[in-house]
Amino acid sequence: MSVSNAAVTGSTTVSPRAKKIVLPNLVSHCTYQLRFNRHRKQVTTETKKWLFKDGNLMGKKRDAYHGLKCGLLTSMCYPDAAYPQLRVTNDFLTYLFHLDNLSDDMDNSGTLTTADEVLNSLYHPHAWRSSARVGKMTRDYYKRLILTASPGAQQRFIETFDFFFQSVTQQALDRAAGVIPDLESYIALRRDTSGCKPCWALIEYACNLDIPDEVMDHPTIRNLGEAANDLVTWSNDIFSYNVEQSKGDTHNMIPVVMNQEGIDLQSAVDFVGDMCKQSIDRFDEERSRLPSWGPEIDRQVDIYVDGLANWIVGSLHWSFETERYFGKTGRQVKASRVVELLPLRA
Repeated sequence: MSVSNAAVTGSTTVSPRAKKIVLPNLVSHCTYQLRFNRHRKQVTTETKKWLFKDGNLMGKKRDAYHGLKCGLLTSMCYPDAAYPQLRVTNDFLTYLFHLDNLSDDMDNSGTLTTADEVLNSLYHPHAWRSSARVGKMTRDYYKRLILTASPGAQQRFIETFDFFFQSVTQQALDRAAGVIPDLESYIALRRDTSGCKPCWALIEYACNLDIPDEVMDHPTIRNLGEAANDLVTWSNDIFSYNVEQSKGDTHNMIPVVMNQEGIDLQSAVDFVGDMCKQSIDRFDEERSRLPSWGPEIDRQVDIYVDGLANWIVGSLHWSFETERYFGKTGRQVKASRVVELLPLRA
């Protein structure tokens, strides 16, 4: 079933193609404090120079960067980071969006080639030699990151970025085959295609944390990371659905739910919205169950968990500020929650 097929719910026939959707009210469900990093403007300016160096990104791609407002996202998600750490983090997030845009147009071999370049640059930042732009960018930010990141944060960053490339390779295969996975398989894959897990390692880096591996591997810490990942990722599927459906892209939870549950578009949006709200509730429940590892580790864990909460609230508000999902109407959509669907592209 494609997203444009008719669905029958009870005795009401849904038209083959809906004209609009109503978004769930996720912002009101999230009560965490939204804060901004004081280095936002400086970091945004420096990252722009870094990204555009040597004539990289021209025309529409350069315009899209300005509309992305990645510096705002980084500022909201890492509000307490010092300038050097915020700069590396903003460089990475900007580069990650660039990779995401590239992977949307990649086949399996293109994804593998990019993954090989990026991962070799991470595992061998001082020894790997390549003229590829993506490799140069990778080595540049990672050499700065390892100056102060703890060994555990470095390892988690590389491992989870490796998982990201494995998952986008599978996504490319599914896209080529026209496969819409079942919900359980999609969730497992999406937790890695989101790119959130390396961003969680950057919380450790940005806040100068050195949390023991056994603490980071504790089930409650893992569950908190998963709940935050689910909220950021599934809400992103709702917010990005309009643009993706216009391109016929089905790597999104909404068509997955429509296909599996046999429900219409708005019902699927509501279904995913409820899952998002449940993920916030799950985060709060897990947070109330945090054990103690002693004063110093507890202090660092609290900062890390606050960092996950910053990502939850920051990503929700940023989604209506960036032009990536709603163009220049984001604030209007935030107020009305009504999205007029784009026509399918030729």
